[in-house]
Amino acid sequence: QVQLVESGGGLVQAGGSLRLSCAASGLTFSTYGMGWFRQAAGKERELVTAIGWSGGRTYYANSVKDRFTISRDDAKNTVYLQMNNLKPEDTAVYYCAADKYGDVRVGVGDYEYWGQGTQVTVSS
Repeated sequence: QVQLVESGGGLVQAGGSLRLSCAASGLTFSTYGMGWFRQAAGKERELVTAIGWSGGRTYYANSVKDRFTISRDDAKNTVYLQMNNLKPEDTAVYYCAADKYGDVRVGVGDYEYWGQGTQVTVSS
């Protein structure tokens, strides 16, 4: 079965950095579009960034542009989220998700598979 396992979350001070990883199994990873979503307490899940199957196309939410970078390593079946200059408002549970159509997709409902999430907490 398909599994997505996130890692790399934690507690960091404002201005710091974290790198999240999402290891995928049970799917042909190189053909899937991948996304990182986040959900803060009491808020809806929102797309942070996404990358297409070839890595040639990406999308970033305005709130994270120029601070976050998504990348993928198809040899390792892993997608990464490098987060720099973190802010308290970035505090959330971060989820990776996989889309079988392989394109950059922006809706929660566009993704078929989800990880369990990893907590990111940014202190001020």
